[in-house]
Amino acid sequence: MALQINNLILKILVTGGAGFIGSAVVRHLINDTTHSVVNLDKLTYAGNLESLKAIENNERYAFEQVDICDAEELKRVFEQHQPDIIMHLAAESHVDRSIDGPGEFIQTNIVGTYTLLEQARSYWTNLPAGKKENFRFHHISTDEVYGDLPHPDEIDHSKLKMNNSKLPLFTEQTAYAPSSPYSASKAGSDHLVRAWQRTYGMPTLVTNCSNNYGPYHFPEKLVPLVILNAFEGKPLPVFGKGNQIRDWLYVEDHARALVLVATQGKIGETYNIGGHNEKQNIEVVKTICKILDELAPIAENTNIRPEGSALGMQNYENLMTFVKDRPGHDMRYAIDASKIQKELGWTPQETFDSGIRKTVQWYLDNQEWCKHVQDGSYQRERLGSKS
Repeated sequence: MALQINNLILKILVTGGAGFIGSAVVRHLINDTTHSVVNLDKLTYAGNLESLKAIENNERYAFEQVDICDAEELKRVFEQHQPDIIMHLAAESHVDRSIDGPGEFIQTNIVGTYTLLEQARSYWTNLPAGKKENFRFHHISTDEVYGDLPHPDEIDHSKLKMNNSKLPLFTEQTAYAPSSPYSASKAGSDHLVRAWQRTYGMPTLVTNCSNNYGPYHFPEKLVPLVILNAFEGKPLPVFGKGNQIRDWLYVEDHARALVLVATQGKIGETYNIGGHNEKQNIEVVKTICKILDELAPIAENTNIRPEGSALGMQNYENLMTFVKDRPGHDMRYAIDASKIQKELGWTPQETFDSGIRKTVQWYLDNQEWCKHVQDGSYQRERLGSKS
């Protein structure tokens, strides 16, 4: 059944629709609604149309290879496709890359968002009354704009118990305190979107999400990196002690939440989206290793050199390697997603256990995708360690 605004079937423009989260949104819109989709993506290293092969020939799907910093091309796309909703996911998103080269993050995440906002504002201003009333600009952001939260290792739990209080969570009212060039650039883009709503009256919404994982994730991020490295018998790098805590959100749950906000959320509001799955990074790595021990035992894994067993490698955890921590590494993220649950009725369908098992199995079953997505610019080396 289609998600609708005033019973309308909508045309939704998704920027960054060939990326990890964007492609999940596009697949969800085509497979689970009757809306049309225009996928606008520059196709940088992390954008991959192979993630959309299953729906690329659908009559409700169109692709435009366009940079969000290109105002003239954006104008053409708006005039040609006449979208009802913009879902803005196009962004540089890898913290370690932002440490090595922050300039690209400022250009894409801030300048690109400004350019998109201005072209969208011009388009929206000139829409006929009925279409103008239904138009929405949905900006997708991250929980990293909030900085980090107190870590359990640093808290006096006796005082917590005495005051009957819980560990704090990020809410929609949490003050921004970004720590990395990436999160600072996303914070800047969030502020621009809210300013365009307040100053120009543009109908905008903002969502901030926790760490996503799932199928089609580019292999520089923790979960796919660990799965692929382990499967090939390569070291599994763990920053510092591995005690950094993240709230893990299955990407298909996130896609459902995003479409719900874009079509039914209240204009001018912010919605935090989390998976209710706080895990230390080292827990995540060990969980993946245990699942691989079950699904692809080392003794049967032909990708691992024979000497692996001779070196005493009995299980995948033996591949864990502790490395120097990332500069300015946030210690804990955790989302309070009660607002989107109460107001829009969304809750995640996957637990961490069910979602991570599906994810490991997907990577084992899709080795060809993993090979094709790595075009030579990234070979799972460590980024963000330059002094």
